[in-house]
Amino acid sequence: MRDIVFARRSGWIPNVVREDGELKLMFGAGADANHEPRTFTFPIGEAHLAVIRDDLARHLLLWSAVLPLCDAAGTRGPLDEDAAVALLGPVLLSAPAGVDAAFRRIQWAKGPLISHGADIDLLERGQVCAAMRSATETSDAKRTQKYYADRRRAERGQVLDVLDTALLMYTGQYLHGATIPKRLPDAVSPALLPDVMRVIATAEQACAGMRIGRDPRRGKRGTDKRDWERMAAAVEAAVRRTHPALVDDAVRSVSFLMCSEAASRAKDLPMDDDEDAAPEDLGASARKASLSFTDDKDNEEKWHRNHTRTATAEFWEFVADHYGSGNQVFTVEDEAMGEGLQFHFYADSIARITTARKAEGGSDPEYRVEYSLVDGMGGYRKLLSAFVRGGCTALDEHGSWMSDAADLERARRRRDAAE
Repeated sequence: MRDIVFARRSGWIPNVVREDGELKLMFGAGADANHEPRTFTFPIGEAHLAVIRDDLARHLLLWSAVLPLCDAAGTRGPLDEDAAVALLGPVLLSAPAGVDAAFRRIQWAKGPLISHGADIDLLERGQVCAAMRSATETSDAKRTQKYYADRRRAERGQVLDVLDTALLMYTGQYLHGATIPKRLPDAVSPALLPDVMRVIATAEQACAGMRIGRDPRRGKRGTDKRDWERMAAAVEAAVRRTHPALVDDAVRSVSFLMCSEAASRAKDLPMDDDEDAAPEDLGASARKASLSFTDDKDNEEKWHRNHTRTATAEFWEFVADHYGSGNQVFTVEDEAMGEGLQFHFYADSIARITTARKAEGGSDPEYRVEYSLVDGMGGYRKLLSAFVRGGCTALDEHGSWMSDAADLERARRRRDAAE
């Protein structure tokens, strides 16, 4: 039988319970192997209950002192009750100097104290009793998150100025740098908002006209990693040049905002239709009328000119549907003209294939194969668009074509070494 003897309004601060006639401190901490919260108890006396009931600061300090013992218990081990009981006198019954001395000897959890309003500077100096004069029963988890975020930055040598802080607050990146950024003007003081917007304007000007395209290899909503990297580099260079005092975290948060917004716009658009954006046209007679798409897993799809979508849009949809770690070679073939393109996505290269001699008299046809390196998805899109509009002859101006696979491999090694 367990009865609650004393509990504070805040649900996580330990409760005092009576279990089989014995007073115990009960609290949740850590998790078991199934990620369910663990509950611990250990015995206390009436004198300890009196302090816990009347002194919020001592109650919180005891909680802070016991939490490392819970961490040591792990997912299934027992709490070291002797060590927990040994903390009761020094933390609850000692004079303030004794409490401070005890906290210099033990491990203790700083987070709960900060969440409940402790003075951080005094905690850092080891004056825990004085630090708890500002403690409150209600907690503010973001206060602790901010503390640890600042400490991680300090470990990396990132000391924030007021504008750095304002930019991180504006993008929602102050507490967690991996959070998808947003524009949060209400999070910035009105006095600093104009300065923040000047930095944002610099970033917007730097990436004006740039886009982050779709990458079907990353799924139907995947975006082009190289486009992202190019935009990020352009934004960061411009912001650092115009606002040199900003720390790296602030600069990266602004570039992250620009790139994530561009990527979000791309994800909401239909699969890339590069034919519509093609600057030149080789004439209607040169355009493909019928194509087949295949991959290494024997998937196949036919496209005809009377389809509602263009060949490029349907091909990239085909890639998005079937691309995988074991399926990275895709082919576009014009059977009537005897030519095609083979995309080697695993190696950033491509092959154009033309029929040198058709099958005659039972003999096999002969093919001419030429290879070229490709600059990521942007390069693939240009080559596919040119092929659809004009066949293999339209590819002459796109890339350096090699008839020997060994030459391609040497070119690939030189490119990789240069990068």
